[in-house]
Amino acid sequence: MHTVTLDRQPPEAAAPAAARPRASWHLRANAVVVAYLAATVAALLARDVLPVPRWLAVHLLLLGAVTNAIVTWSEHFAVALLRAAPPSRRRSAARLVVLNATVVGVLVGVTTASVPVITVAASVLPLLVVEHVVGLVRIGRRAMRGRFAHTVRFYVVAGSALVVGITLGGHLAVDSVPGGDGHARFHAGHVHANLLGWVGLTVLGTLFTLWPTVLRTRMVDGVEQAARRCLWLTSGGLAVTVTGLLLGSRLGAAAGLLVYAVGVAAALDPFVRTWRQRAPHDAASWSLAAGVGWLLVGVLADVVALLTSGDLDGFLGRLDALVPLLVVGFVGQVLLGALTYLLPVVLGRGPSGFRAVSGLLGRAWVARAVLLNAGVALVALPVPRPLPVLGWGLVLAAAAGFVVLAGLALVRPAGPTGATRRPERAARPDRAAGSATAAVTIGLVMTLIPVGVALSAGQDGQTSTRVAGGGTRQVAVSLVGMDVRPGVIEVEPGTRLTLVVTNADAMRHDLAVDGGPTTRLLSHGQTEALDLGTVTRDLRAWCTVPGHRAAGMTLDIRVDGAPPGGHVHAGHGQVPAPAATGSTLPQIDFGAVPAASWRPYDATLRPAPGGTEHRLTVRAQEKLLEVAPGVRQRMWTFNGTVPGPTLHGRVGDLFTVTFVNDGTLGHGIDFHAGSLAPDGPMRTIDPGQRLTYQFRAQYAGAWLYHCSTMPMLHHVGNGMFGAVVIDPPNLPKADREYVLVQSEIYLGPQDQPGDLAKMQRGDRDAVVFNGYVNQYAHAPLPARVGERVRFWVVDAGPSDGTSFHVVGGQFDTVFKEGSYLLRRGNPERGAAQTLDLAPAQGGFVETVFGQPGHYPFVDHDLRSAEAGARGVVRVTR
Repeated sequence: MHTVTLDRQPPEAAAPAAARPRASWHLRANAVVVAYLAATVAALLARDVLPVPRWLAVHLLLLGAVTNAIVTWSEHFAVALLRAAPPSRRRSAARLVVLNATVVGVLVGVTTASVPVITVAASVLPLLVVEHVVGLVRIGRRAMRGRFAHTVRFYVVAGSALVVGITLGGHLAVDSVPGGDGHARFHAGHVHANLLGWVGLTVLGTLFTLWPTVLRTRMVDGVEQAARRCLWLTSGGLAVTVTGLLLGSRLGAAAGLLVYAVGVAAALDPFVRTWRQRAPHDAASWSLAAGVGWLLVGVLADVVALLTSGDLDGFLGRLDALVPLLVVGFVGQVLLGALTYLLPVVLGRGPSGFRAVSGLLGRAWVARAVLLNAGVALVALPVPRPLPVLGWGLVLAAAAGFVVLAGLALVRPAGPTGATRRPERAARPDRAAGSATAAVTIGLVMTLIPVGVALSAGQDGQTSTRVAGGGTRQVAVSLVGMDVRPGVIEVEPGTRLTLVVTNADAMRHDLAVDGGPTTRLLSHGQTEALDLGTVTRDLRAWCTVPGHRAAGMTLDIRVDGAPPGGHVHAGHGQVPAPAATGSTLPQIDFGAVPAASWRPYDATLRPAPGGTEHRLTVRAQEKLLEVAPGVRQRMWTFNGTVPGPTLHGRVGDLFTVTFVNDGTLGHGIDFHAGSLAPDGPMRTIDPGQRLTYQFRAQYAGAWLYHCSTMPMLHHVGNGMFGAVVIDPPNLPKADREYVLVQSEIYLGPQDQPGDLAKMQRGDRDAVVFNGYVNQYAHAPLPARVGERVRFWVVDAGPSDGTSFHVVGGQFDTVFKEGSYLLRRGNPERGAAQTLDLAPAQGGFVETVFGQPGHYPFVDHDLRSAEAGARGVVRVTR
């Protein structure tokens, strides 16, 4: 056995003067890593205002912090282990400068969807990695052959994996992947090449020497043989895995991952034997141990996901859930452990400086380790929805703690050169551990108490508060989740009551008291006090945002022994009850003819634009629209029309939507054509705000998009919906294509929004195609004899389905919810008479008209047809 150190001499004995140039170099290099870590934490905290926030946070950590750390330290370790002459410092510095310029280029290019920037950055980055790998090979050739050469071989293979990962990622970023499931194959290959190749192989290769060094113990026998086995198994398994993923073979990829897992197990043999020799005892060693444990858990979970997923797209969803486990639990924790050990070594501040920096980075390390690993478990496990949010909070707290301490270590000046200081008395281990455990326990309890209260309150929306005694009283009221909490306040007669109203919801709300004061419209976190004066009778209060009162945002104030229905006394006089503001509902005349100035909604489907990325702006606008002759409603729209604009593309296309709220209410947007976590892109934004919504059309179909703001029934029922048409691959040409979006109308007063209470009862006033009663009976759709006409139909609901039928026509092609039910030219010569769709479903049918004439099309639920779901195709020669 022998002792290994990654420096020429033990750090405690390093001469400060000789170490000063090296310390200055590593100070700058590690400052960049810490800056990326800080940016990662900031991106997670600001996720609601950033485009593609999850992608940005992951790549700030992996492409920014981790890649910088690997490039810097792999060269340093190669020189130290092989006792080689160090390369030119100027060349290394230039490489890092260009590396970070290209990393920033990738980050900026993807977040701004700039293809030229992405193309340049993604083309230069692999060349830099190749140059780095070539430099490592040169170091190995010039150096003495030794037992540590295997470490450099790990670095070379890891760099080759990164070139593959960057190449795949570049194709994903500029949408140059093959059709079909090409995006899923490239995405899965990109993730595995980068995480298990570039990062995983680098970490495994380094741990053979870093692990005994961190534990300050001797290297066990057989490390060289274990390293060779590990390298062959992990690199070979990874190659099989990535190849299998690119070829669409889940079984092949799973077989490769099993080989990779066996390679990790080969590395664990000397790892565990070294542990038995001396157990982990500080922040660096425990972070490395926990990180390796999460790597093994992640690889095995990856194998299970591959074997149990129905297809690659299903596996991709599970892989996205595994990424946080590997990124935070494995990569992030190994990075923190390595930096915790290496920063004191390379800063070169002498023995006292080494101890000072180590002590600084080790502050509350037990608490930070518990927080981080508990957070990873909550994020990775299938636990109820609020708990992953708590998990991310724990992870961020631990990461932010290290960033602060590392920043202090980097900027804190060293003590006098060569000065000897009396070592500070160390705290007793059991005392320090007890204090850390107590701090963690208190922190967890303080965090979980409000979460538990929120969960219990969410299960009981109608909470009640009793105000004891008379006199002057204040009651805290929260507005959250279409609810007012408490829902009931009980007071004694003669109590002077003040409500302290806080909006705890993402949407804006207010609170109006019947016959009393009203708060302003409150954004999230804002508070306002309502002085109700002396309360003598029962009162009601509610949110005045349209639809919110009907959705349940009400508050009852009950006075013991008081008659119901009274009003509040404010000051010296009674505030009179508000006068009734309702008006007579308009009546739809289904036989009426629109005015001469009326123009129909254009149902023609425009050809899909060229290219594979489509950028557009969708604006939430509240407009006064005619929905039937003489009947106007204040509709909530996308781009001023009902339905909103139709998006048209092909499988694999990327849609980048800038969503702008030009209205007076909060609105959101949800595209069924994309598959992504709804937390960020589908959130409600306030008037004047905007967000970027990006999704990839992985599947063909006629898809619905709609407003995602609660009460969703009101927003969709009042016009906030539209269609996305994604052509099936190899779709034959049709002579004409029309898009018909069916929906219901629930009238409110003239010139006002629709009635939510009627929507909740299902008491519809009309059923329409493309937003207007009998629209295409007044403006028939044209066609010619012998032409093939394709009707794309989407049922927006919000509540009723459709049975689309063309009177006098038969459908020889039926495509419903992503699948052909009939195709033209089928040998059985079958045909269909209707396309039946439930709310939020879509598809298309095709027919050829053999004779001129007028062909009505209807919802064959004849109640709907007679309520306005009727049009005509005028066929001429």
